[in-house]
Amino acid sequence: MAPCFASCPSSSRVLLVFFALHALAPSCFAARDAASATRREHDYRDALAKSILFFEGQRSGRLPAAQRASWRGDSGVSDGAAAGVDLEGGYYDAGDNVKFGFPNGVHGHDAGVGDPWKDHECWERPEDMDTERTVYNISSGRPGSEVAGETAAALAAASMVFRDADPEYAETLLVHARKAFEFADTYKGAYSDDPDLRAGGCPFYCDFDGYQDELLWGAAWLRRASGDDTFLEYIQNNGKTLGAEDTTNEFGWDNKHAGVNVLVSKKFIEGQALFLQSYKEYADAFICTLIPESSSPHITYTPWGMIYKPGGSNMQHVTSISFLLLTYAKYLSKSSHTVNCGNISVGPETLQLQAKKQVDYLLGDNPKKMSYMVGYGDRYPERIHHRASSLPSIKDYPQRIACNDGTPYFMSSGSNPNPLIGAVVGGPGEDDEYQDDRADFMKSEPTTYINAPLVGVLAYFVGHPDLGHSRH
Repeated sequence: MAPCFASCPSSSRVLLVFFALHALAPSCFAARDAASATRREHDYRDALAKSILFFEGQRSGRLPAAQRASWRGDSGVSDGAAAGVDLEGGYYDAGDNVKFGFPNGVHGHDAGVGDPWKDHECWERPEDMDTERTVYNISSGRPGSEVAGETAAALAAASMVFRDADPEYAETLLVHARKAFEFADTYKGAYSDDPDLRAGGCPFYCDFDGYQDELLWGAAWLRRASGDDTFLEYIQNNGKTLGAEDTTNEFGWDNKHAGVNVLVSKKFIEGQALFLQSYKEYADAFICTLIPESSSPHITYTPWGMIYKPGGSNMQHVTSISFLLLTYAKYLSKSSHTVNCGNISVGPETLQLQAKKQVDYLLGDNPKKMSYMVGYGDRYPERIHHRASSLPSIKDYPQRIACNDGTPYFMSSGSNPNPLIGAVVGGPGEDDEYQDDRADFMKSEPTTYINAPLVGVLAYFVGHPDLGHSRH
């Protein structure tokens, strides 16, 4: 699992050439022109299918009969047994065999399964795991408002997906979302402040930005899913105290403020809640940090135009900020509103094209002329930092590969024997350089929180083919 430092969190992104040419130093112009010359049309439908397939390679527990990543086998089937609970299933977050609760946000009051330190000492298949499957759980005495708040948001959002197809299940999800939020708000505290819970998450997924944003995030999704105005009142009464004015140019697993502001501003943009105008202003302030033409301090871009933030696993910022750009563009496109960046006004089309450029960079419009999604295009990473992908499949080599016996496979210069189709790696650094090196986990490790927002971004472009084929 890629370590994340204070600036490393993530979940949506892109930039018009017009803005790039006017924002970057003259020394970058040749690279920009070269980037334009190498652009091609991308098959977003193919990329979307593969980005979803990636998650099958991350599955834990007993695999379904329809499992398409056939090189994987059952694993972690007794997870939770030591604590007297059934925690089988879920997803490994990255290239290791740990189920971290915070970034995945799907384990209820479970803050994680697996000892990350002991797991990271081994290079072994999930099917062969023999490291401790420690359960880290939050409680009233050991709170984790960020875990519970994120879980509430995830369950509330999921209830909307199942509302028509399975209303009974959707209602169950919503009931549990309310309970998770009540727990998060009643027993306030960060899981990484507790020494025992901290051991199961830090330094990999410490709560660097506090739990306050997850409380607002959970309330915002519960309001959206249930229509219950008490959650809107909660946001209004607690917004400033919980940091709604935070305009950091970041959105991802640790910092949800930008997402909260975009989501809540929808009601104002639609003219249904004029008292939420401040959230539109907060959302605009975030978007303006992505526009080099604006007078606001803005995010860093590489010479070829990729959003870049220090700390590793950079594609998490590319995909999550792109997702947020498209979400806000969708809201704006149904109104007469634009983004006010002081010296300029930005419309939804600009945000859409910004996101498109970021995704096209990921898919191959970059100086390496390679896709950073495994299996997409003619050239892509072949030596990703991923245990199951880099070790022989248990289907081909059923003998156990013990903890340290996997080291030669880790050190090998050969391609991974089991391509993890759809996996997006951390990607290049601030100089647009990328070496296909398994040991360089900051660049070569895929994660669930890189792919998750990308699924939404690609689905948007599949559903808007005219935008997808426009030249810029």
